[in-house]
Amino acid sequence: MNSFLIGLQFLTRIFIVKQSIWTEQSFGESVKFFPAVGAIIGIICASIVGAINFFTNGTLPMFTGAIGFALPIILTGGIHCDGLMDSADGLFSGREREKILQIMKDSRAGSFGVVAMILVAAIEISTLTELARLSTEFLCAAIYSAPIIGRLMMVITIGAFPYARAEGMGKAFAKFTTRRTIFFATVETFLLMLPLILLDEKFLLCAVIATLIAFAVTWRFANFSTEKIGGVTGDIYGATSTLAEMFALMTFLLIGAADFAR
Repeated sequence: MNSFLIGLQFLTRIFIVKQSIWTEQSFGESVKFFPAVGAIIGIICASIVGAINFFTNGTLPMFTGAIGFALPIILTGGIHCDGLMDSADGLFSGREREKILQIMKDSRAGSFGVVAMILVAAIEISTLTELARLSTEFLCAAIYSAPIIGRLMMVITIGAFPYARAEGMGKAFAKFTTRRTIFFATVETFLLMLPLILLDEKFLLCAVIATLIAFAVTWRFANFSTEKIGGVTGDIYGATSTLAEMFALMTFLLIGAADFAR
């Protein structure tokens, strides 16, 4: 339970019990609960956005989409967006390994990072807008599933790829993440997605397909990072989660659009 609360406090701005003393082991062991943290984010966001779409009868899809994009950022403090921007600035800088790592550590946003964030924002807001037009149920299922999938992809990236820095906050994650951790998180993800059956069986199928597509994107992106800097970093973890969520939402939209077109 302590490891879960540490993961919740680290990945979000939600404080159930404030953890002030973190050991390296408890910090690292919190990784296996990342999908559960994603589920909490998903429940909060799906409840709020779903309520907006339901009570406005789908007449404000752009507004609903914008709120759907903003809420996870508010709940997480933008930690994953920061990782995406730093990763884009470094990996696409065309520099050598050490310079890339230095750029990624710089807190200032560069042009590549800004462009990457704008593209993700545009895609996600438009995707959520179209989901709002399809149905409130599809919208809620997508918003609930995406953060879970994103955090599972973080676990896979942490456990399957070497840590690129000699030191860093993400090193504790990598040190205590094993294949057993990945297996635990995968089973956890599936169990967290089972309630989607209560809405419609097809939503669970959408979630499974979205997970597979997110995995393919994650694996390619982490491999790209490994080719550039010899592994992954905390910024890559955040970028992975952001990209996985975006592709999960797009998968729900494409399947939903095809289903409603019949």
